[in-house]
Amino acid sequence: MTDPRLIKWADTMIQYSLSLTPEQQLLIRVEEAGIPLGREVYAAALRQGAHPHIQVLLDGLDEVFLTTASDAQLEFVSPIRKFEFETVDALCTIMAPTNTAGLSGVDPAKQAKAQKANSVIRKSLSERGVKKADWVLTLYPTPAAAQNAGMSLRAYEEFVMSAMFLDKDDPAAAWREFSQKQQHYVDYLNGVKHLRFVAVDTDITMSVAGRRWVNSDGHRNFPSGEVFSGPVENSVNGRVRYTFPTAHLGHEVHDIQLTFESGRVVNAEASSGLEFLEEMLETDAGARALGEVAIGNNYGVKRYTRNTLYDEKIGGTFHLALGNAYPETGGVNSSAVHWDMVCDMRPEAGGGAIYADGVVIHENGEWKI
Repeated sequence: MTDPRLIKWADTMIQYSLSLTPEQQLLIRVEEAGIPLGREVYAAALRQGAHPHIQVLLDGLDEVFLTTASDAQLEFVSPIRKFEFETVDALCTIMAPTNTAGLSGVDPAKQAKAQKANSVIRKSLSERGVKKADWVLTLYPTPAAAQNAGMSLRAYEEFVMSAMFLDKDDPAAAWREFSQKQQHYVDYLNGVKHLRFVAVDTDITMSVAGRRWVNSDGHRNFPSGEVFSGPVENSVNGRVRYTFPTAHLGHEVHDIQLTFESGRVVNAEASSGLEFLEEMLETDAGARALGEVAIGNNYGVKRYTRNTLYDEKIGGTFHLALGNAYPETGGVNSSAVHWDMVCDMRPEAGGGAIYADGVVIHENGEWKI
């Protein structure tokens, strides 16, 4: 029996997130446990008159590759995958983790080498000029993801559906209404030159002069709910202490504290996982600089779940990403790394404020504009 929620999920991504049209080519990359959703996305694409192609990513292959491959194999840029990313009109990626710690024992240096090769392939999608492909990333609820979030599978499924507005009669209409609200913040921030974030053990400043803010409203990440930009690369100064443990490439790092001078991390601390953090900072020249500054606005995501796709969207938080910038913001930092880290400014986390050109625009988790 087909779960009607999966049909609604697939239709919303195909019609709203990707705006897929007849004759377009869609690549669906789905982790093994997410096949039920992958099947519905495939069917939804066919109903739109598109040409879908599906790839099922077998469980455990990443671990096999990263523990077995030689340096030459880790650094190899597959011409087949590169051709796919250069050719497709749209990409739908469905994550469905069965073991959220599956890569925790992998050598970070090997992961960094593989990340560099993969970044070349990913750029084939994001830097296409006139013929730019659309993409959407989502997470299928699995027992492993639910356990990681400290929830039962049933409760986690309801959490996921609510965060994506799939509990609404018309999810696309709900996202369009949400988008209009976020556009107000984007329009304001596009006139701002200087930002300051203040929270517990955090006081960090940066210039965003000349940079563009983007309304992330369910067209790329699904769910979404943030506005983001790219800070001027050499302008970031101060200290930030991230509220939540941060997982990246299967490694969890706790209590990250970073100090920036003239745009670069000059000191990094963590209560656990520091070796991995330092390894990532040495990935390449851009890994110590920020590629993104963002403010989370999805107040339907109320709790930390150990998954950045959701955690960075929590209403009342901000996040900064080390590494690669998004070209549409005007950011130019280039790196194989893009690592989002979240700071909570809600009262229960000690509060905080965002200053724009000296004016408080966001305080204790709520917008003031």
